[in-house]
Amino acid sequence: MSSYAAVLRTPHASRTFGAALVGRLSYGTVSLSLVLAVKDSSGSFTVAGTAMALFGATSVLLSPARAALVDRYGPRRALVPMAGLYAVLLAVLALVTREPGAPGPLLWALAALAGMCTPPLGPTMRTLWSQLLPDRRMVQRAYSLDGVAEELLFVSGPLLVGVLVVYAEPAAGVALSAVLVLTGTLALVSSPVPFPVRPRAEREKRTRVRTGPRGLGQPVLAGAGVGLCLGGLDLLAIAFTEDRHQPGAVAWILAALSAGSAVGGLVNGAVTWRLPARPRLSLLCAVLGLALAAAGLAPNVYVLGAAVTVAGLFVAPALTTAYLIADETAAPGARTQAGAWVNTAVNAGMSGGTAAVGVLVGRLPLALCFALAALPVLLCAAYGRRRVLGGEPGPEGAVDASGGQPS
Repeated sequence: MSSYAAVLRTPHASRTFGAALVGRLSYGTVSLSLVLAVKDSSGSFTVAGTAMALFGATSVLLSPARAALVDRYGPRRALVPMAGLYAVLLAVLALVTREPGAPGPLLWALAALAGMCTPPLGPTMRTLWSQLLPDRRMVQRAYSLDGVAEELLFVSGPLLVGVLVVYAEPAAGVALSAVLVLTGTLALVSSPVPFPVRPRAEREKRTRVRTGPRGLGQPVLAGAGVGLCLGGLDLLAIAFTEDRHQPGAVAWILAALSAGSAVGGLVNGAVTWRLPARPRLSLLCAVLGLALAAAGLAPNVYVLGAAVTVAGLFVAPALTTAYLIADETAAPGARTQAGAWVNTAVNAGMSGGTAAVGVLVGRLPLALCFALAALPVLLCAAYGRRRVLGGEPGPEGAVDASGGQPS
C-alpha cells in the first residue's frame, strides 16, 4: 500500500483525483435515479427503459468525440461547458419528473441530450495521471488505484440513491447527480496540472487517433472483449442461480466479481511487471476467458462464486493495462480520446454481451453459454499475441508500449 501512498503524495495528485471522483460519483448515481424518476413520473417501465437506453447510447457512442474536444481545447474550455449543459439538462429532468404525467417523448429527448453532454472525467483523469507522474511504473499504480476507485463508485452510487429515495422523491437523485458532476468538474479544472493540448499545426491537419495495428487495435478490442464477458456474466449468474432455485445468491456472486476485480487491481498496481504490457494484456485476457469458461462447469452456487472471484482478479488488471497501452500509443495531444475509445469499447461490449447472452440463455446449455461468453476475450488474447509475435510497434516504433519493463 506504500506505493499507492506515494502516488497520492505526489503534488496536486490527491486534490485532482478527489475532484475527479466527486464528479464521477454522478455516473454511479444517475442511472438508477433516472430510471426511478422517469418511472415515477410516467408510470411506465417502457418509457423509463427507453429513456435510459437513449441516455446510455448517446453517452457511450459520443464519448470519443467529447474526449477529442478535451484534447483539442483542454479541460477548462471543453469540460466546463459540457458539465454545465449536462447539469442543466439533469436539473430540467428532475423538475419535469417531479410531477406525474410527463410526456414520454419529452423525457426521451432530455435523456438523449443529457447523454450527449456527459463530460469524459475518467479519460481526462487518466491523461492527468500521465502528467502528474512521469515514472511509468507510478502511472501503472495510479491507473490501478483509479480503476478500483471507479468500481467502488459504481457500487456505492446506487446505494446512495437507495438511501436518498427513502427520504425524498426519485427526482432528488437526478438533481444530486447534476450537483456532483458540476462540483467535481469545476474542482478538477482548477487543478494546476498542465494538460497536453493538441498543437495548432496538428489540429489544422485534423489528425486522428490511429486505431490500426500501430495504434489502438489491441487495447480497444481487449476492452470490448472484457465488456462482452462482464455483460454476459450478469445474465448468466441470474440464470445459474435460478436454475439451482437460489435466486438470492446472484447478489453475492456479482459482489464476489467486484471484490475479485478490486483485489486484482490493487495487486496489479503494486507489482513491478517485467513482462511488457502488450503480451501481458494478452495473457490477462486469456486467463480471464479460461476462468469464465470454467465457471460454467460449477456444480453449485458456492463453487460458481469462487470461480467468479478468480475471474474477477483479472478484470481490473486487463482494463488497466489496456488503458496504459492506449495512453502510451497516443500522441500527447490525443491521450484523452485514446482512453475514451477503450472506455467506449468496454461499455459497448457490456451492452452487447447482455443482449447476446439474453438470446442464448434458454436455448443452449448454461455451460456452453459460459464458454461462448468467454470466447470474445479469448479471441482478443489470440489477436494480441499474434500482433506481438508479429512485432506490433508501440509509440515511435517501440515494441513495448507499457508501464512494464522488457524481460
